[in-house]
This record gives sequence, structure tokens and C-alpha cells, in this order.
Amino acid sequence: MLDPELLERITARLAELDELEEQLAKQLVEVRAERDELAVAECVLERMTGQLAEERASNRPVPGQVAGGR
Repeated sequence: MLDPELLERITARLAELDELEEQLAKQLVEVRAERDELAVAECVLERMTGQLAEERASNRPVPGQVAGGR
């Protein structure tokens, strides 16, 4: 025959683990969402950095040319 006290302890521990699993699943969803947001932010930053570099390069005066002159 099963020991009722041990069975109760096992049942209680399973309930604790179910709760922990639920909390971890929620955290995992949040972590993945933040990682996705950071990946998008990184892409935007790289694109903007490239655009700024192109703009700065196109605005540089040609060597031997006075800025604002022809």
C-alpha cells in the first residue's frame, strides 16, 4: 500500500514544479520578445550608421576644392 504522507509530498512537489514551469515559460516568452526587439534595434542602428557614413562622405569637399566654392 502507498504511504499517504509520501504521496502527499510528491503531489505537493509536482504542484510546485508546475508553477515553476509556468513562471519559466512566461519568462522565456519575455526573453525571446526582448531578443527580437534588440535584433531589430541592431539592424536599424546598422542601417542608420551606414546612411550617416554615406551622407558624411558625400558632403566632404573634394581635395583642392574650397568648401562652398566652385
